[in-house]
Amino acid sequence: MKVADIEILQLPKIEDERGNLTFLESENHVPFKIKRTYMIYDVPGGEIRGSHAYKKLDEVIVALSGSFDVVVDDGAATRTITLNRSYNAAYIPHGLWRTLQNFSTNSLCLVLASTEYDEEDYIRDYNDFLRYNSNEK
Repeated sequence: MKVADIEILQLPKIEDERGNLTFLESENHVPFKIKRTYMIYDVPGGEIRGSHAYKKLDEVIVALSGSFDVVVDDGAATRTITLNRSYNAAYIPHGLWRTLQNFSTNSLCLVLASTEYDEEDYIRDYNDFLRYNSNEK
């Protein structure tokens, strides 16, 4: 995978004077069947999350509140995506190194995953990631 494979998804936004509504549907707005969801929140200032890659898992990442950056690396290039609207999402396919950083106060990150948790799917060392990607080509 390459950083060019990242997509910014525009989720439906229904505007209403009483407040807006955004929704997403598995295999419709999200390009896979959702197998797991999790949230990242209460991140202390200056801390980062992620800093790993997956062999199989694809993700859709949404900033439900606040903002943060998703830095994606394919071993040759990097791309930074700032998420700060709940109707925008980043689709990050497997095989890419991802780091979440620059969390604003009270930010809330929602992650939709294509697989259930599997520790064997993680690549947690950057040099192992580079070797894995060179073997996949």
